[in-house]
Amino acid sequence: MLDPYALRSDFPMYVNDIKMQGRSLVFLDNASTTFKPYSVEKAVLRYYETETSNSHRGDYDLCYKLDQEVLSTRKKVATFIGCEPEEVVFTSGTTASLNLVAFGYGAKYLKEGDEILLTQAEHASNVLPWFKVAEMTGAKIGYIPLDEEGRLTVANLKKTLSARTKIVAVAHVSNVLAHIAPIKELAAAVHASGALLVVDGAQSVPHIPTDVKDLDCDFLAFSGHKMCGPTGIGVLYGKFDLLKKTDPFMTGGGMNAKFDMCGDVGYLAPPLKFEAGTQNLEGIIGLGAAVDYLRKIGMDEVEKHDEMLKEYCVRKLSETGMADIYNPTSKGAIVAFNIKGVFAQDAATFLNSRGIACRSGNHCAKILIDYLGVLATVRASFYVYNTKEDIDALVDAVAHGKEFLDAYF
Repeated sequence: MLDPYALRSDFPMYVNDIKMQGRSLVFLDNASTTFKPYSVEKAVLRYYETETSNSHRGDYDLCYKLDQEVLSTRKKVATFIGCEPEEVVFTSGTTASLNLVAFGYGAKYLKEGDEILLTQAEHASNVLPWFKVAEMTGAKIGYIPLDEEGRLTVANLKKTLSARTKIVAVAHVSNVLAHIAPIKELAAAVHASGALLVVDGAQSVPHIPTDVKDLDCDFLAFSGHKMCGPTGIGVLYGKFDLLKKTDPFMTGGGMNAKFDMCGDVGYLAPPLKFEAGTQNLEGIIGLGAAVDYLRKIGMDEVEKHDEMLKEYCVRKLSETGMADIYNPTSKGAIVAFNIKGVFAQDAATFLNSRGIACRSGNHCAKILIDYLGVLATVRASFYVYNTKEDIDALVDAVAHGKEFLDAYF
């Protein structure tokens, strides 16, 4: 069973007892980014201190060794999500991965009158690229209705699908409401209609076991920094036949087989054709270490721990009578709430005064506000090193928050 107290010794941010407002930090903003364990830090430093070179750019030992490390990480990621190494594209993060699909595939194949289906719960990174592609191609944006609890259901998808639908792009786990979408069943419905399923896995891959072959999604995007890895590194998974049909989003060195003065260009096979220029090599190595770290813990254990903290947080916040909770029934490691009568940013500032780090605002899900009926929420989000005591600190602050803020203002 996962022991968050034992795991804290793996993380410099806890070992160094980082303070906020003079208090030991209670970090509840893991949906934004996560702490990095020593093993990831050491992997990155190893590259800088003993392995610095450029992958696929030299005929010498250092370069060869680095090539092998990059390939090793590609294989680790492939095993982690259940695909083949050649289906793993390294990007700068989820945003870059989704843009690659939108502009490399969507802009190439969509035409006027085609339909792209989203939901109101999508992050900006899974909305704005599709808005732009629709503008470029004449395709239309449609929305799959959420149910009364904010869930994406197969029934509502089937009601919305049409012969015009070509792409369905949805989050596996919403970054606000934290409902876990039934991706496997959604994929079956999407494919039966002749469309493709693009999945934003930024909040799912770090938290729940992921097998893309079982899910049968066509593309999946996620980020390293939300799963104990470095910032600036992410992954796009794509079915190999689809990757072959997708155009590179960027071109340059390292991704072409040849080009000449007449403009005749030949690209390498996926995934290399999408990895123009020098990659974030230390990030790739760090991502490999992060995957090793999470596999050692076990993703089943990560999921169980998240669910325990989520249930405990919802129950304890509800007992205060001071919290409006917007996603009490979801399973993901996020609680979206407001302190009654307090604007979200004011509440987050107050929590900061108690050493508690939460995010406030619309969390880049700007079209969800029509569904929620509020402009902003406070978001507490958990990971493997969070404890019930962290939740207790949050709950105690919420219980006294309105009283403190009324006196302060």
